[in-house]
Amino acid sequence: MNQHAKLRIGHSACPHDCPSTCALEVELLDEKRIGRVHGAKANSYTAGVICAKVARYADRVHHPDRLLKPLIRAGGKGEGAWKESSWEAALDLVAERFIAAEAKYGSETVWPYYYAGTMGLVQRDGIERLRHAKKYSGFFGSICTNLAWTGWMMGAGALRGPDPREMAKSDCVVIWGTNAVVTQVNVMTHAIKARKERGAKIVVIDVYENATMKQADLGLVLKPGTDGALACAVMHVLFRDGMADRAYLEQYTDDPHGLEAHLSTKTPQWAADITGLSVDEIEAFARLVGTTKKTYFRLGYGFSRQRNGSVNMHAAASIAAVTGCWQYEGGGAFHSNSGIFKLNQELLEGTRMRDPSIRHLDHSRIGPVLTGAEDALYGGPPVTALLIQNTNPVNVAPEQRLVKQGFLRDDLFSCVHEQFMTDTAKLADVVLPGTMFLEHDDVYKGGGNQHITLGPKLIDPPEGPRTNHFVIEELGKRLGVADRPGFGMTEQQHIDIILGKRGLGSFSSLKEQKWVDLQPDFEAAHFLDGFGHADKKFHFRADWTGQAAPNRPPKSMGLFGPVANLPEFPDHVDLIEVADEKHPFRLTTSPARNFLNSTFAETPVSKAKEGRPELLLHPDDAAALGVADGGRVEVGNQRGEVVLHAKLFDGIKRGVVVAEGIWPNSAHERGEGINVLTGADAPAPYGGAAFHDNKVWLRPAD
Repeated sequence: MNQHAKLRIGHSACPHDCPSTCALEVELLDEKRIGRVHGAKANSYTAGVICAKVARYADRVHHPDRLLKPLIRAGGKGEGAWKESSWEAALDLVAERFIAAEAKYGSETVWPYYYAGTMGLVQRDGIERLRHAKKYSGFFGSICTNLAWTGWMMGAGALRGPDPREMAKSDCVVIWGTNAVVTQVNVMTHAIKARKERGAKIVVIDVYENATMKQADLGLVLKPGTDGALACAVMHVLFRDGMADRAYLEQYTDDPHGLEAHLSTKTPQWAADITGLSVDEIEAFARLVGTTKKTYFRLGYGFSRQRNGSVNMHAAASIAAVTGCWQYEGGGAFHSNSGIFKLNQELLEGTRMRDPSIRHLDHSRIGPVLTGAEDALYGGPPVTALLIQNTNPVNVAPEQRLVKQGFLRDDLFSCVHEQFMTDTAKLADVVLPGTMFLEHDDVYKGGGNQHITLGPKLIDPPEGPRTNHFVIEELGKRLGVADRPGFGMTEQQHIDIILGKRGLGSFSSLKEQKWVDLQPDFEAAHFLDGFGHADKKFHFRADWTGQAAPNRPPKSMGLFGPVANLPEFPDHVDLIEVADEKHPFRLTTSPARNFLNSTFAETPVSKAKEGRPELLLHPDDAAALGVADGGRVEVGNQRGEVVLHAKLFDGIKRGVVVAEGIWPNSAHERGEGINVLTGADAPAPYGGAAFHDNKVWLRPAD
């Protein structure tokens, strides 16, 4: 009997902002302590494999720097002077300040601000109930999925796709714009299985030779923001060489003849000039997917985080319609299954209390919002009070200098509910200590797979931290809305209602089952009974202004960006920050293997493995600049400048630089992180954050 078998094992789900939502087996050492964390072997998607950073989760749960007591600012903002408080006094102060702000400016001056620090439905989304009950400013949560989901919906019309486990039955797996080894390891589990059992080819498309590309049979390194050009050239070759499935196109797509005519000039040479790929690379990729019926396109988020990202996603998804690979098991295109779950969170979020006249504010534009930009405030009052859960905007939001400037305003009161003293918590007026996922009840859905997984409380928290749910409930009492629908219930009661309305049982029954598989049947998943549009066709002609999408902005916000420049058919469109004479480099801010956004940057092993903030730079570019390997390099644009250490790397195109991972601002020598350089403008048509779309200059920092 191995040691793992002797230990008491608890079952949960990884709560972090990752499509895998891995089913976990957690070693429980006693009522308060955990050992190693393992992937659940019995879960057919997780298949026993999880990332190393979550396997080491005990490093986070038992970290000596965890916040354990409520803190109230005792000096100037950001000075680091705090006094400990009781929970009662801290919550009383928050409520008093919210009430005072509301008395001065009206309810919209308060902005509850949250995101995906936990993907648990109860602990993440319960803040909406307080928002709606109090008529606080609305939250348009745009930072992650908007560009990708918008592009996908233009083509497929529904947010679902072939069972991700079918990758193991493919003859070719195309991993496009996601460093899966680093960000969603289970994609690799199934792709590698296809290679071992079927001799499947793995193609990886990205802007640098990352850990995933090292696993590829064919790796394509292109310039950031040029994926649409590659997709168009591939489709050009498919039509040119008779590899397009014309019978499928006639039955399942809206205008294949219009697409073919449009693509007639989108030759491999045309795309080579844009992407930096060779004509031979483009031809080889087109031939592979054109002659391999069981090709599975696994489309990630990374390549959509450009100002033309929705166009790129739509173009990449269109290839599967031209080849007709949707028809086959192990074939088709997949981005997310987020549309399959259809959970009713009306009571949890208090949506019936929502007042449509209350303005929404854009999550990604917190910098412009807090610095009073007229176009960010939508005609309403300044934001003078913030409640922040599950996110760290002073570190992760674009245009970091504006964000910090906003948080340092004397007339802004902010309460941050956190597990560690993050960059955002450091600038708060009140900091409340939060529980971790093993210390509370919640339920999770996996966008990258098909499971709803329970995460019951497995250990007691240290004395001090409280759940997000507790904070919302206690503020509800102090703010006079505790009698409104959805308040006064436990986490388990909310989970019972959410599951019960979907016919999935209860907290207790799911605790027994551990997870439930909601993958649609083959015909629905492969769109063989029609795509999600009214005409049941895949749309090559994108309706950039009319198409519904799960994260389309409310009508009061309108559309964003240069919508008139979006193309009718798949294309390359230069909405990106194109390099110019002043800014000859293009910067992407790609994920690091041992961090997840700003999470895990506090754990010793993750920090040690990542080393320090670095900039990947082509050796020829470094030589031209006079920058040595490991040398300090200053990177800047119109938003500001930061100093990093150069890491010479030839797995990248000249003129492209990559900064991996979101390090704490304090890890950078000037106390400013990489998001000083990223833009907070909202891309066309439905907004988002173009984190990988930055023109910059470089120079030696010495």
